[in-house]
Amino acid sequence: MIRSHLTSNHMTNINRIFNDQRLMKATTGLGIEAFNKLIEPFNKAFWEAAQKRYQRRKRSRQPKAIRRPGGGAAGRLNTVELKILFVLMYFKCYPTFDILGFFFDLDRSNAKCDIDHLTPVLEAALGKKMALPARKIRSIKEFLEIFPEAKDLFPDGTERRRQRPKYSKEQAKYYSGKKKTHTIKNLIISNENLRVNYLGKTVEGKRHDYDICKEQLNPSTVPKNVIFWTDKGFLGMVDDYPNATVIMPFKKPKGKELTAAQIEINRMISGIRMYSEHALAGVKRLRIVSDTFRNKSMAFADQAMYLACGLWNYQSSFR
Repeated sequence: MIRSHLTSNHMTNINRIFNDQRLMKATTGLGIEAFNKLIEPFNKAFWEAAQKRYQRRKRSRQPKAIRRPGGGAAGRLNTVELKILFVLMYFKCYPTFDILGFFFDLDRSNAKCDIDHLTPVLEAALGKKMALPARKIRSIKEFLEIFPEAKDLFPDGTERRRQRPKYSKEQAKYYSGKKKTHTIKNLIISNENLRVNYLGKTVEGKRHDYDICKEQLNPSTVPKNVIFWTDKGFLGMVDDYPNATVIMPFKKPKGKELTAAQIEINRMISGIRMYSEHALAGVKRLRIVSDTFRNKSMAFADQAMYLACGLWNYQSSFR
C-alpha cells in the first residue's frame, strides 16, 4: 500500500486515490499498476534533475549558499508518490493553481513552481519507459525505427482551443476558420495499435493540416509500401508522396452526388480511420489538451501535448 504523509486533518483523504482504480484513473489518467511502475523511473529522473540543478548552481557566484540535493525541509510533496500524483492531476484535471494548491495544502505560487520543476521530470520518466512519440523524421532509417513493421499509418491534424491573444495580429494568426475560435494545432501519426508514434511541433490554428504535413514530414523520408489512411484534408498527398500509398475518402464533386459505390468505400475508409480517432480520444482524456489552454507559453503548449501523447502511449501498454 502506498502511503502519503499528509496531515490527518487534511480536508481530502488523498490516500483513497492510491487504492481505488476508478479514482486513480479519474485523477491521473493512469491505472494503479501503471502508476506504481512509473514510481521508480520518476524517482530516478527526479534525483538526476536535482543533481544537475545543484551542479549548475554550484558554478554560480555563491556556491556556499546552495543546498545539496535532499537538503532542507521536505515540503508538502514529501514522497515520490505525491509528486507523481501532483503533476499527473494537473495534466489530467487541469485545475487552476489555486485549486491544485488547495488539494495539496500549497500556496498557488508554490504549486506553479512545483509544476515547473516536476514537468520535465515526468517527461524524463516517460522517456525512460520509451513512451514518448518522435518529434522529427530526418531519414527513411529514422522512419523505420519510429514505425517498426507498421504499414498502415494514420496521419491527422488535431486542434486545441487557446485563450484569445491580446493583440490583433496574434488573434489573426491563431484564429481557425474551421473551429471559429483561436486554436493551436499538431500533426500526429498513429498506428493500428492506437499508439501515437509521431507528434509534430505545435503551430498556429489557422494553418491547414496538409500544409503542416508537407512542412514537417519530408516525402524523401517516407519508405515504400507504407499506407497512409487520411481524411479529405490531405488532398495532394497522392502526388507529393510517391513512395506511399495514400487512401482517402472520395470528395463530392461540385454540383453532383457521390455514387453508391463511392459512398460505401468512404464508409469503409472511415471505419478503418477510427484507429486515428480512438488514439486522439485517448490523448485528449487529459483535460490540459482538451480544455481551453490557459497557459501563455507556446513552449509549454507543445510540451503539454507531447506529455499527453506519452501518457496515452504509456497507459496503452497496460491494456
